[in-house]
Amino acid sequence: MFVALRELRAARGRFLLITFVVTLVAQMVSFLGGLAAGLAHQNISAVRSLRADALVFADNGASPSFDASALTPEQVGIWQAAAGATGTVEPIGISRAEAGRPGAPPTAVALFGVTSAVAGDRAASDAGTVVLSDPVARALNADTAAVVTLGGRSFTVAGVRGDDWYSHTPVVWMTPADWRSVSPHAGAATVLAITGVPDRDVTAHTTTTDISDSLSALGSYRAENGSLTLMTMLLFAISALVIGAFFTVWTIQRMPDIATLKALGATSESLVIDALAQAALVLAAGVALGLALTVLGASALGDALPFVVGPATTLLPAAALIVLGLLGATCALRFLFTADPLTALAATR
Repeated sequence: MFVALRELRAARGRFLLITFVVTLVAQMVSFLGGLAAGLAHQNISAVRSLRADALVFADNGASPSFDASALTPEQVGIWQAAAGATGTVEPIGISRAEAGRPGAPPTAVALFGVTSAVAGDRAASDAGTVVLSDPVARALNADTAAVVTLGGRSFTVAGVRGDDWYSHTPVVWMTPADWRSVSPHAGAATVLAITGVPDRDVTAHTTTTDISDSLSALGSYRAENGSLTLMTMLLFAISALVIGAFFTVWTIQRMPDIATLKALGATSESLVIDALAQAALVLAAGVALGLALTVLGASALGDALPFVVGPATTLLPAAALIVLGLLGATCALRFLFTADPLTALAATR
């Protein structure tokens, strides 16, 4: 560590430059991670909150899709009969509408017709009532007992709960019967939530998927998540290449110093430890500064962007960047083992 610290002080300009680059990469990775998590939350949080083992979609000859699925009463009846006494089958209606309230601009919302068995306390318990998610309540300036219009009908707000979204649209929860009344052309249900059903191979022209697999049935989530994940992976690869290239050039430039240290008795192992210590210090400083800038930026943005700050978007990318950076720095270590003290010293005369 002595040599590593001395070199950091002696060549502070070079190390400050690479630290700045690491800071920018860490900020981009953590910002992309937080943005991806925020976009995913605004896409699938309502689906993730459903209490079920699996979802049943109408089989349209293609991959399952929330937008294309519309179950008939006959299909719902077949599944309810297959559930028997041990399983439960709950219809879920999903559609879009415009919510309105006097004195507030209209707001696009996603209507979820569900029972409490699937949605818990978010479900509306009485006909003619709805439960608003927090974003809808803020947009309409509505609270409990307020009256809102949905699909040309008036509903009383029974409660405001949760930050629930579906395909970037805030959610309004209502009873399945009310959902069918405001969405008369959407079928008996969009999907079925099944729990404890022993046989999922029911012949009803339907497709069954687990909750986690059903997220891909949202086209916007699949496209956004794939693009942002690819960009994040590319940034990780770039960080490893940048760190590796810097320390490779740095090691080649200091070959005479390495030769001198070896001639004085320094072992290759001790030089390796010094080199990795340098890389670790630079990476730790750059990543910490990048994460700090991301957190400050997220606080300043507020609700302007869908952004999530948490361990998965800060600590995990930070650890990955440090590990990948150290892996990149190991590319320069071969020069420490192949350097011949006598040859290197002679070359400097």
